[in-house]
Formats: sequence, structure tokens, C-alpha cells
Amino acid sequence: MTEKYYNWYSNQLGTHLEMLVFGDRGYPVILFPTTKGRYFQNKDEGLIESARWFIEQGLVKIYCPDSIDHLSWYNKEVHPAARAYNHTWYDKMLNEELAPWAMHETGVNKVAVAGCSFGGYHAANFAFKHPDKVSNLFTMGGAFDIKQFTDGFYNDDIFYNNPVDFLPGDNNPALWQMNIILGTSEHDMCKGYNIDMSNILNAKHINHWLDIRPFANHDWPIWREMFPHYLSLIKG
Repeated sequence: MTEKYYNWYSNQLGTHLEMLVFGDRGYPVILFPTTKGRYFQNKDEGLIESARWFIEQGLVKIYCPDSIDHLSWYNKEVHPAARAYNHTWYDKMLNEELAPWAMHETGVNKVAVAGCSFGGYHAANFAFKHPDKVSNLFTMGGAFDIKQFTDGFYNDDIFYNNPVDFLPGDNNPALWQMNIILGTSEHDMCKGYNIDMSNILNAKHINHWLDIRPFANHDWPIWREMFPHYLSLIKG
């Protein structure tokens, strides 16, 4: 399984970002870390190992970028407006730098996005904001309402980065073409967020799979089971 390390200067963020990329060909998958996670987290927690067969067979190429959660939603030292503003630049980096990079390298005109826990928020937010660039969305234990991090403050930057708010009014036809899996579990503290998101998608008649696994908690063991299963269901 090939592994490459990248450190590049993001024009959108005005700083350097680090990333690991696994595989040398295949469908591009952007895999986000969990809360304040680094680019190596998904490797360290065994999620990449769970996908080894798909990587070695050349079916997927997985991009694991850094997050900037410590500067955005989890940065309690700045006003919520600044937290949201910082995240908008992370979203621009994904949209204008990383996704085009992954598509160019693999020769595919869309990407898949995935993530566990808060990484599930990142994946869903990017997918629903930019459905023209995303073919597959896989979340595992995700939470999708960012207002819990904004201390009661609300503005347009929060609205347009909060899927439960902007998705109901979004009618981009590409949303109905996306392969969406919301993975959760019986004892997942985020199960309610997944049921709520499923209800929003059902109200819009957007096909998806709400996968509620029995007996499992909000933790890596069930996510390591989910991820390769979901990769086997990628649609081009």
C-alpha cells in the first residue's frame, strides 16, 4: 500500500497544510479526521488499514488532510463569527485546491468524501454545499448541526456551513444523484443527528441509506467495520 506525505502552502488559508495520501490510483476519497484531528489520525486509528484491500487493488485513492478545527469551530478564544469565517476559508481550500487536485490526479470528475464523528460533519457540509463535485458521501457517527459551537450567535457564514439549515432549501439537481450513507449505531451519542438528517433527506425525496448498527458505540471499532463496507458501494 503506497503512502505519500504532502506539505503544501494553501493560498486560501494562507498557511501550510499537511496530508497523507494512500494509493496510486482509483476513485478519489477525501477522508476527514475527527475533532481537531491531524492528517495522520485515520491511519493511526486503523481506518486506512481497514481499507487496505481497496487501496492495494487500485479501487480508491484516499486523501487525508489536516483539519483546522482548533482555529474554527473549536476555537473558544475568538468570537463565533470568527470561528465561522475561518471555516469558510477551509471550505474554499477544499473546493478550490484539494478536490480539484484529487480529481486531476485520478482522472475522475467528482470525489467521494467521508469522515467519522466531527469528520462526518466536514464530509456532509462539503458534499451538500458542493454536490457538483461530490458523488459519494459516507459519514460514520457524524453530527450535522454546527450551532452547538456558536454560543447562540448566528449569521450567513453559520447558515451556509450548517447542513441542517441550508439543505432544506437547496434544490441543486446533483443532490439527487449523490450516493449518501449515514452510518450510526444503536448506542451512538450522535444517532439523533443522523435520524434528523435522514428526515431532511426523506422530506426532499433524496435517496440515501440510514445505516444503524446494533450494539455499537460512538467509537473506532464500528467505524472500521463501516468504512470498507461503504467503499464497496462507491458509485462513479
